[in-house]
Amino acid sequence: MDRQNFIKKAGLGLGVTAATIAPLSAASRKRFRWRMVMVVPKTLPIWGPGMLRFAERVKLMSGGSLSIKVYGAGELVPALETFETVKKGNVEMGHSAAYYWRGKIPASVFFTSVPFGMNANGMNAWLTAGGGQELWDELYGAYGLKAIPCGNTGVQMGGWFKKEINKISDFKGLKMRMPGLGGAVIAKAGAIPQQIPGGEILTNLQTGVIDATEWVGPYHDYIMGFPKAAKYYYSGGWHEPGSVLELMINKDKWESLGKELQMIVKSCAALTNQEMYGEWLAKDSEYYKKILSEGKTEMREYPLEITAKMHQYSNEILAGVAKTSPLAKKIYDSFKKFQSTYEKYQEVSEQAYVRAQKA
Repeated sequence: MDRQNFIKKAGLGLGVTAATIAPLSAASRKRFRWRMVMVVPKTLPIWGPGMLRFAERVKLMSGGSLSIKVYGAGELVPALETFETVKKGNVEMGHSAAYYWRGKIPASVFFTSVPFGMNANGMNAWLTAGGGQELWDELYGAYGLKAIPCGNTGVQMGGWFKKEINKISDFKGLKMRMPGLGGAVIAKAGAIPQQIPGGEILTNLQTGVIDATEWVGPYHDYIMGFPKAAKYYYSGGWHEPGSVLELMINKDKWESLGKELQMIVKSCAALTNQEMYGEWLAKDSEYYKKILSEGKTEMREYPLEITAKMHQYSNEILAGVAKTSPLAKKIYDSFKKFQSTYEKYQEVSEQAYVRAQKA
């Protein structure tokens, strides 16, 4: 399919048509051959195929001016070397989640998901229209990077447990696979958070190395085989309420593209962001129903006593992140202010509609 037909038929999901796209300028007809490295295997459902489609669309829209070869974790560099590899310009682009870099940049967590933070729609609204993107540019710019949202998992599930969790003391001594700030929160409750690669989780759960795990949601959790190893599946995933996936680009390479190719990358990232979120919602809904129908898993929701305590711990941890730098405080203040305004409106819009449905 040629570029004009692709734009005409697809519309990019953004109201763009072939008639509104001018031919690329001479500057933008320069050929760029980029590489993208990922923090996950490109075979990971939804995530991997989403980025392969992204690369295909960029090539089609640019008439071949920008082609991107996608490498899964470990194919070119190890997953957790993605940040440094893109920063140094050894590859032009990476796809990851910003909270992987919290050891280098504590405030990066606000650009993926934080415990009791905003859901996917809230994160997209903050980044798009609430000043979040500008703060992200400021934070990453100091490292020679540019990042934009390119995917979202939506609200994640609370996790798989071998025993029921009825009170906060049930977390004491519990060995649970939960990375990031979520892990720091459960540690305050006495749990022992574990950072285990995805491919090793099931074996560790089956052999008793860990007592519980979280991963993503019903679709990915099911295909990972977790229903075979744990009986109780908890909802109310406070640890990651709307995880943004980032397209991370070396800033010098980004600026070399010119405005036209930059706009193509942004447009394709925006469509990918929308599509991947939609796919996650669709597949998680399907597999939640499948898990229930098989009757082997007992669904639970975290008791309010537990979530209230976890919320308290989370606030303490986020306040600590805000103290790591003046910019971290600026990001924290913007995030919390936007979240408060956004969620007040949700109470009388989305949540009111859900209540009305049940009337």
